[in-house]
Amino acid sequence: MVVGTKYLILFFVFVINCFPQTGDIQQKESELASIKTDIENLEQDLASKSTNERKSFESIENLNKQNYLINKILGELRIEIKDKENEIVQIEKKITVIESEITSLKDNYAKYVTAVYKKGRYNELESLIDSESLQQALMRTYYLQVFSQQREKDLIKLNDKKSELAGTKLLLDKEKNEKLVLAKSKDDGKKILTAKLNEKKRILKSIKKNKTELQKLISAKKEAQKKTENLIARLIEEEEKRKKELELKQKELIASSENSSDQKNKIKTENTEFDYDLNTSTFSSFAELKGKMIWPLYKGKIIRKFGENKNKTLNTVTLNYGVDIKAYKDKNVHCVGEGVVAALDWLPGYGNVVIISHKDGYRTVYSHLSEIFVKEGDKVKFNFVLDVVDEGLDGYVLHFEIWQGRDKQNPELWLGKK
Repeated sequence: MVVGTKYLILFFVFVINCFPQTGDIQQKESELASIKTDIENLEQDLASKSTNERKSFESIENLNKQNYLINKILGELRIEIKDKENEIVQIEKKITVIESEITSLKDNYAKYVTAVYKKGRYNELESLIDSESLQQALMRTYYLQVFSQQREKDLIKLNDKKSELAGTKLLLDKEKNEKLVLAKSKDDGKKILTAKLNEKKRILKSIKKNKTELQKLISAKKEAQKKTENLIARLIEEEEKRKKELELKQKELIASSENSSDQKNKIKTENTEFDYDLNTSTFSSFAELKGKMIWPLYKGKIIRKFGENKNKTLNTVTLNYGVDIKAYKDKNVHCVGEGVVAALDWLPGYGNVVIISHKDGYRTVYSHLSEIFVKEGDKVKFNFVLDVVDEGLDGYVLHFEIWQGRDKQNPELWLGKK
């Protein structure tokens, strides 16, 4: 059963309303509207097919594309929820500080009131009479005035802090409510994603032994391999271009100054920004993982090796740029080494794809994913769960590749022995 377009529209309206009205809200709304339109078109295309027509590779790819787009929405929601959680923590810390200040002001003012009650208000005339000299009388009068003014300021500050505390608590309630709304939207999105995955599962079951549909899948995978190779090449070119731009900027900064401390700090800052977004030089060595690398799927089994593979059903030979690892109970996909998320994409035949850049020009590719937990630019640690493997015609199978620059590596030489 196709997920209702009406329900999808309500979900997207809800999601758009979830995002805070920041300066880039128009761009955010435009991106969400574009995704909404893409999913509606895919949904309508799927709904227009007959029951028999829906039992096809094309329908599976339609649902895979929808799942990729929904994953993008869920990724945005996860970011917003995390931001809200951070804001809530900061506001709670601020409330603690304000409450401490209020307690201190109350204690000081209580001591003042108690002293006045016990001894009475010591006025300026008394200070003159009791003084041993005119200078002492003037000093006493001055300090009494300062003390009195300070108490008045403390009282005003106390009232201001109480107002600030009330406003901050209202802000905290607002942030918590917004977080609940975002969480509700995320849950709704996951329900839609689950419904589509179940729908895809039913279609897969109906075409598993269909040679025609299987041939379409193999053809799509061939194209996906070429597109992955092109994607890797593009990432390398972009990285080289950015490095050249940074080097040129550094030379210009050095040439236009006498290496003053300000200019050095400026160069250092720009380097830091570059490292944070793109550079992998601060990561641990990837090359040292060869032969002892963790498996991206725990207890997974390689069902298609690197290089040429023969399909017994179709009696054809295909070239594999990586390895295909079948999952059993644990379907979580783990990052095999420290890196940064360089690309998220969707490719016919491969479905959702995540590419991680590692140190010294190495990259790993994880394809055929149902749910993604990262976004482009995220730094990820060794063993971090990137996503969940998706179901295909041959079960839950992860396609995994390793590249050094533009050269394909045989993952079996890298993965540790079981």
